[in-house]
Amino acid sequence: MTNPTCPYCNQASILVDSAEVYHGRSYGPIYLCRPCKAYVGVHKATNEPLGRLANADLRRLKMRAHEAFDPIWKSGRMKRKEAYSWLSSALCIDVNDCHIGMFNEEACEQVVRVCERFVKSD
Repeated sequence: MTNPTCPYCNQASILVDSAEVYHGRSYGPIYLCRPCKAYVGVHKATNEPLGRLANADLRRLKMRAHEAFDPIWKSGRMKRKEAYSWLSSALCIDVNDCHIGMFNEEACEQVVRVCERFVKSD
């Protein structure tokens, strides 16, 4: 697999230990773009990225998206697979493309909006 290209500066990322960005604490390998400080974790026991490289702003938005979305399925209202199916319909995207780790800033903001609307309508 080729190291992911940084969407911010078009440089190739490098595979490093996450301790480099987590102040000495290791959570396993990550792909890092040193010039942009964008990074993404990898799936356990592989070098497959968990999503796209993200800068600090996008990482914050992904956390907000998960904070809005995860309670929908963790509360038991829906099973996780059903929740992703619902979210993909709400975002008008294929369920196979519905992964917060792959989303850009706009998509993460959409997740927050549709999830907040869903929770309020309940």
